[in-house]
Amino acid sequence: MTSAASIPNATRSDTAPAAAPTASAALTAARPAPQPRSAYRAFRPITTRWADNDVYGHVNNVVYYSWFDTAVNAHLIEQGVLDIHAGGTIGLVIETQCNYFAPLAFPQTVEAGIRVAKLGSSSVRYEVGLFAQGEPLTAAAGHFIHVYVDRQTRRPVPVPDALRQVLQALVVAG
Repeated sequence: MTSAASIPNATRSDTAPAAAPTASAALTAARPAPQPRSAYRAFRPITTRWADNDVYGHVNNVVYYSWFDTAVNAHLIEQGVLDIHAGGTIGLVIETQCNYFAPLAFPQTVEAGIRVAKLGSSSVRYEVGLFAQGEPLTAAAGHFIHVYVDRQTRRPVPVPDALRQVLQALVVAG
């Protein structure tokens, strides 16, 4: 009798194929983890408001996206490289994502850490970590991607040189 083991490239019929990973196993393997403050290049305090809390007693998930936008744009405005009223180049968000690790709630102060994960010719991937004041790890972390466009035509344009210089200071090795 010839066994499958003695035939080149044959498989044993009595051996079941390996089971495919379950959806929960795939989610567990890919689940992001909180990050330390050292993973971010600039920080900005954000004051929570009573209206930020939802009926469950913590900040509603949609507020986190507003904080991402506020932290990044305020930093760029303070650095003198974003004119939201008259600048010829504006950033349009084309993608967002957030992972939640611990609740935040009014009246906490939140500290937003900012970094740039990818700086392209006309786009930037910003990553933002939200920390409860004084805490070492993110309560939430996410990203958004801006494509920089001409204000009038809405067509992509190269990231302006002055903005690129500010963004370079936020770049983290990936």
